[in-house]
Order: sequence, then C-alpha cells, then structure tokens
Amino acid sequence: MRSSCAALIALVALCASPVRAQDSREAWYRAQPGTVTRWASPENPTAQKGAGGVENAGAKGRAYQTIPAGQALVLADVAGAGIIDRIWMTIDDRSPEMLRALRLDIYWDGASTPAVSVPLGDFFGAGAGALVPMDSALIASPEGRSFISYIPMPFRKRARMVVTNESARELAMLFYDVDMRKMGSVPADALYFHAHWSRTRATTPGVAFPILPPVKGHGRFLGSIVTVFADPRYGRSWFGEGEAKVYIDGDGATPTLVGTGTEDYIGTAWGQGAFVGRFQGSPVADEPHGRWTFYRFHVPDPILFDRDIRVDLQQIGGAPKADVIRMQGAGVPLRPITVDPGRRSDFRQLIAKPVDLTDPSVPDGWTNYYRSDDVSAVAYFYLDRPADGLPSLANVADRTAALRPPASDDKNPEAARK
Repeated sequence: MRSSCAALIALVALCASPVRAQDSREAWYRAQPGTVTRWASPENPTAQKGAGGVENAGAKGRAYQTIPAGQALVLADVAGAGIIDRIWMTIDDRSPEMLRALRLDIYWDGASTPAVSVPLGDFFGAGAGALVPMDSALIASPEGRSFISYIPMPFRKRARMVVTNESARELAMLFYDVDMRKMGSVPADALYFHAHWSRTRATTPGVAFPILPPVKGHGRFLGSIVTVFADPRYGRSWFGEGEAKVYIDGDGATPTLVGTGTEDYIGTAWGQGAFVGRFQGSPVADEPHGRWTFYRFHVPDPILFDRDIRVDLQQIGGAPKADVIRMQGAGVPLRPITVDPGRRSDFRQLIAKPVDLTDPSVPDGWTNYYRSDDVSAVAYFYLDRPADGLPSLANVADRTAALRPPASDDKNPEAARK
C-alpha cells in the first residue's frame, strides 16, 4: 500500500502555525531564493512583472471588472510552478441569489475539470445568504463585506481561476486580487487543493448528508462549511444531533472517525449559538428563521487518508419526547432513535430495540430522531492529483431554489418565496 506520510510532510508545513509555512516568525526574514511574488488583479490581470497599473497613467484606472449575465471572467491564468497564498474579493451585489449564482472554478496544471467548483458565496462562508464578519484560519470577511481565503494552493505547471456569472443579471463590480509566489518548482510531494459543494434540499430521514462523497487517492481532509435551512415543520426543535463520520482507507459500513453531535463537532455543546473561531465556528445561528452556517477546519488535528475518504453528517434532531410524539401525530417526517433521561442506565436505543414512544415502558427524556432538512456544504481537501472525479457543480436553478433570506430581508415576503 502506498504510504501518504511523505506526501503530507510538505502539506503539514504549509498548513502549520496556523495555516502557512511563511507564517512562522523565522520565515519572515529567511531568504527564499528563486521565489518571486506576483499579484493578479484588474490592474495587472496577467500577474506579469512590471505590468501593473498601466491604465489611466497609473492613476487607478481599472480597480474592478464587470461580469455580464452568463459570462465568465478569468481572475488568474499563470504558467509555471507556485503557490497561491491569498485570495481577496468583494462584489457590489451580495444578494443571496448572486452569492449562489456566481461560480468559482480553479484548474490545476491544465486539467480539463476543475479541482474547485463551488458557489462563490458558500466557499467564503455565506451559504445562508449573507456575509457576516468572521476571521478564521482559512476564510475571512473582516466586516462582512469581502471574501478572503488564506488556504495555500500549490501548482506545478499552471493555475487558472475563473468566476462565472450564472445569474440573470449583470454583476457590475468585482474587485479582486490573487496573491501568489512563483518558483522554479514546488515540493515533489505537494498536494493539490480541492473544494466540492453539494446540496440536498430535503434529506431523507435515516440517510446521512454527504459532506464529501467518496474520493480516491491520498491526501488530507481540511474541513467543511455547512449550511442548514431547517424544515419549519419541526418548529424550533434542535436540528443538530447528527454525528460527523469520516470513512477512510477502505472503511466499510462503519467509519473510523466518529463524533458525538453536530455542535460537538464544531467545538461547542448543548446547542449552538453564533460564534467565530480560528478553526471552528457558527457565524450564522438564526433559530427564529431556521438558518445555520457552521464550520470545522482540521488544521491542528489533521485528517489524513492514504487510499480513499468519505465524510458524512447524520441528519438527526432532538426534542422532548412529548414534542416528538406530537410531530409524529401531525405526520412530520421523522423516525425516533433514542430517548435519554439523562443517565446511561435508562438510555433507550429505539433502533436496536424498536418500541413505540407512547409505550409506557419508554421513559420521558430528550428524544433524538431522524429528520429532513435542506442541507448544503463545501468540503475542502487536498489530493495527490489535480482532478478528483466528483460530480460537477449543480446547475444554477438548483443552487438558488428556495433560498431563505437573512432576517433583515424578512419583511419582503416575495424575497422569502424565491
């Protein structure tokens, strides 16, 4: 079996303290022979030496670009080897529809399929329809008006980054810069960065949501940002009892890595309020409107795989037993799985030993149940090849259907229905 240990040494260095090797204090003043800095931006779209700021006699002649409806803009197309260290963007239309309709594609080394193919907003943590201030180790938006990625992205022969406007209206203003280091070569065992987005508008009770579908190869799962639009039929019951499960290197029906609950997976407990941390957070926790966006980045705790990987998030909710019985009576799609009075001695497993909740032998307590919600996620990972074989990005109609606007827009009932 091919070992991934050597291949991950360079990646661990890139992702250390907290994200990139050059973040270490020693690297600040160490020379990097053969390495040059380049920025791709509207003022220097080719990222060539001495080619910046040539319009309007250097007096800020082209700070942004416009993308008409249905057209694409190449943000960077760079030949040779290097590492993209930082991406920054802002746009004038940050509506929920535009955030989902803009598609970000990144191709490595001339591959015909993109390694990154995601809705722009979701990639930068705006899956619930709005940017909020956040500053994590990988993704940031200092005041909720911009998009920043600090994810190191090595390439050997070519890097090509494209934004496509798949909405029905023009994007008037896109400001951006793609910051990179060009070099003679990257380490032979450097891995390629990938990102995959998926959405299930109504999960099936008892079927886990695939954060990352099966991927073959060796690499590292870097983490994910998940967005949930809770089904209103469950009221304000808690949606996040599902466990994260990571299947690696030939796991069959059961995984090697298992968490204890959704809010536990992102580092909090007993429910989930709004918070932002370097490696985990929930920038959107809007219980009244059933909107949630949360993330976990496995930087200090690497998840490595040598042959294959798959990452699931169970779709499990929780509520007092009486509430679950009422929902069952109303025909809400659910399946009870446990009743927990608060101690292991009386804990009841309802899947292993099926019994109706109304049976007198079932104690009162917190009741977990399989449920159905609208769930989407961006999975971030590194792989030993520039193409991952995953399904292509869903069409714009599927991406933008049934979006739930931020609370500030709730006075517009027409927007809420779109």
